Amino acid sequence: MQSVQEYFDVYNDNKEKTGKTMLRKGSFLNEGEYQLIVIALVERPDHKFLITRRALDKKWAPGAWEVPGGGVRSGETSMEGIIREIREETGVAVKPEEGKLIHWYKNIDLKRGDNYFTDIYHFVSDFDEADICIDRSEAIDHKLATFEEITALAGSDEFLHYKRLCDALAAEKEQ
Repeated sequence: MQSVQEYFDVYNDNKEKTGKTMLRKGSFLNEGEYQLIVIALVERPDHKFLITRRALDKKWAPGAWEVPGGGVRSGETSMEGIIREIREETGVAVKPEEGKLIHWYKNIDLKRGDNYFTDIYHFVSDFDEADICIDRSEAIDHKLATFEEITALAGSDEFLHYKRLCDALAAEKEQ
């Protein structure tokens, strides 16, 4: 089966689309060029969060626990991208009105050409465990975890983006 090539929009320092697109695989971003990444805390009304464990063949952080997310495709909005990523990775269908952007940050790595903005969303959605169907190419496991359980995973360096997620939740409380 032939894989579909994914493109993303290139953003400038002000987080505005430049009109340029790049192929995701093998891209190298120069100074002032950024990709848009999205991640989300997906919480149920019982205050449990959906987390996944990365596939063991991932180049970066294999086997680590994380929240759903990925790259926004060319032509997508940030919200459209995170809804698609959550659905693709977990099978859970969240709605735009269930979530909101709570924080974002910029990463600049000129040596590797890995510059990006990351939008962090928080969704509260009433889904069942039966709704979860993880994409085995992305993850090997999932769990519904309290924030205390996530904190314990972070304490043993098994959870990605923990500090950023804490910053995002703190920013959300101030909104």
